[in-house]
Amino acid sequence: MTDTETIIAARRELWLALAPLWLDREPSEKDYVRMADEIDRHDLTAKQLEWIYRLELSPVLAKYQASMVGGWRNFDEDTILPQLVGHCKRLTPWRRRLWLLFSGLTTMMTRHRWGTLMELVLARRGHAID
Repeated sequence: MTDTETIIAARRELWLALAPLWLDREPSEKDYVRMADEIDRHDLTAKQLEWIYRLELSPVLAKYQASMVGGWRNFDEDTILPQLVGHCKRLTPWRRRLWLLFSGLTTMMTRHRWGTLMELVLARRGHAID
């Protein structure tokens, strides 16, 4: 993905639906249902969703959780979307490997939330949950 319009068309709604995983507050049950509903609208496997989480979202959004300012209870779409698009446009194969290497750090604070969401998604799809 390199064209801005193509990236936004393919990912915008999914990114915005998943962004609350990085908020200062724990997502509510309604938040998880909303995220799962958006995931259901996309034809993505669990592995593809994991890659989006680890390589597209976490490198950009993790910095908000690590910020000294804190208090990130909402997000501004006009601020986050250009950052996500810019990051994806720079994801060369080399950068993908680099972010994959560091994804343990960038996903550390949201991994439990991601696990909760994926349990819901997999249960909806009728897959066994380990």
